[in-house]
Amino acid sequence: MGSEATQLHLLFFPFMAPGHILPMADIAKLFAARGARITILTTLVNAALIRPTIDDSIHLHIIPFPYAEFGLPKGCESRSSMLSDEQRSNFFRAIASLRHSFDSLLQALHPDCVLTDIFFPWTYHVAAARGIPRLVFHGTSNFALCATHVLDPRLLADKGDSFVLPGLPHRIEMLKTEFMESQKLEGTPLVFFLETLKEAVEVETKNYGAVMNSFHQLEPEYVDQYRKFVGRTWNIGPISLCNKEVAEKSSRGGEHPELADQCLKWLENRAAGSVVYMCFGSESLFSGEQLREMAAGLEAAGHPFVWVVRNEGDGCVPEGYEARVEGQGMVIRGWAPQLLILNHGSVGGFVTHCGWNSSLEGICAGLPMATWPLCAEQFYNEKLLVEVLKVGVEVGSKVWTCDAEARMVVKADAIEAAVRGLMGGGEEAEERRRRAKELGEMAKTAVEKNGSSFEEIGKLLGELIELKKLK
Repeated sequence: MGSEATQLHLLFFPFMAPGHILPMADIAKLFAARGARITILTTLVNAALIRPTIDDSIHLHIIPFPYAEFGLPKGCESRSSMLSDEQRSNFFRAIASLRHSFDSLLQALHPDCVLTDIFFPWTYHVAAARGIPRLVFHGTSNFALCATHVLDPRLLADKGDSFVLPGLPHRIEMLKTEFMESQKLEGTPLVFFLETLKEAVEVETKNYGAVMNSFHQLEPEYVDQYRKFVGRTWNIGPISLCNKEVAEKSSRGGEHPELADQCLKWLENRAAGSVVYMCFGSESLFSGEQLREMAAGLEAAGHPFVWVVRNEGDGCVPEGYEARVEGQGMVIRGWAPQLLILNHGSVGGFVTHCGWNSSLEGICAGLPMATWPLCAEQFYNEKLLVEVLKVGVEVGSKVWTCDAEARMVVKADAIEAAVRGLMGGGEEAEERRRRAKELGEMAKTAVEKNGSSFEEIGKLLGELIELKKLK
C-alpha cells in the first residue's frame, strides 16, 4: 500500500475555524503516514495554525482571503474571530468567492481526489467539472448526522415541549428549545449560512463519500444507519490520537511552550484522577453573569480544577478569584493545551460543550464528562454521551443559542452538583468511569495496526489507487 499510495495526490481544503482545521490537519498526517502526497489549501492566518502540527511531508498552499472586499477587518480569516451576525454572513460569502482560486489550483495540480469541508458544498461542483472525486469531511458524529436526517421540521411545530426523534436505534427524546429555530434566521444576515447547509444536503449523496472522525465500535448502529442514508463513509478516527508525543499534544492549536510547562507542573502536584477540566472549545463566549456562576460553582464543588476562559478582558473572572482559589484552581485565558491536559493522570473529569472534537478527545482520554451544550450539533452529541454511551452527566443547558448574552444562565448550584456528580463516588459515578475507560481503550485499539479505523484508511486509499488506474 505504501509504495502504491505514493502515487496518490490528495488536496485538503478545511473550513476556516480551529475545530475544522485541526482535525483535517490530523487526517493529512494519517494519510501522509500511509504514503499519500498531501497538499493543504488554506489562507495565510490559518496556515499559522496548521504549521506547528505538520512536517515537511505535507505541503501548504496559501491563497489570499478577500476580507476587505467583503467588509471584514484585516486578519479576520477564521470563524472564531467573527463577532457579529453580519460578519459571520460576510465571512461565508468571502469563502464562496474562493471558488475561482480553488478551480485554478485544481487545474494546476489536478489531484487524484479532494477532501473538503461540509461548509464548502460548492467544491463538489468545481471538482466534478474537472473530473476529480470529492470526499466530504463532516467533523461530527454519525449519531448527530443520523438525528439530523430523521428530524422532521413538523415535529418542532407540534404541541408539547419535547418529542422523540423517529427511526433511530435508541429512543431519543429532545426539547424543542434544544434546536436552532431556522425561521428566526430568515431575513437576517445568517440566512446565507442556511443556504450553505441546504446546498450541502443536496450534494451529500453525489460525493464520492464521507470521511468521519469516529470509529465503528463507538457508535456501530449509527455508522451503519448513516451509510444507509448517504452511501459510502469511512470512519478513521479518533484522528487526534495521531498526536502521540508531548510536543505534538502541546502545540496542537498553538505554540505556547511556557503555558504547557506551567500546566504540567500544576497538574503533577495533584492526586491521580482528582482534577476536573472545564473548557468550551475555541469559539464559545459567555455573559459576565454566567462566568461569575461558573467561578462560584467550581469553587464550591471543592475539587481541584483547570478552567479555560475564552472571553477577553479583565472583568471575565471575578476580582480576587484567582488569588482566592490558588492551590485549588488554575484559570487559563484563551488557548489551552487540551490534549496534554486531558491525558494527564491527575485529570478525572471533563466539563465540555459537547463539540465533537472535544467529546472524542475526552473519550480517548477515558474520562467521564459533564455535558453543557450550547449550539451547533452539540445537543445531539450530549444525547450520545449521556444516553447512548452512558459516560456523561448533564449540567442543565437546555436552550440552543450562539448568543452569549441571550443564553440561559446555568446557576452555580447546578454547576457544583454536576461537578460533584462527575467527580464523586457512588455506583453511577463509578460505572461512568468504568465505561469511559473502556471506550478510551477501544479508541486506541481502533487506530492501531489492524484496528477498524486503520483498516478503513487502507480501504479508502486502496479504492483511490484503483480509481486512478482506471483513468
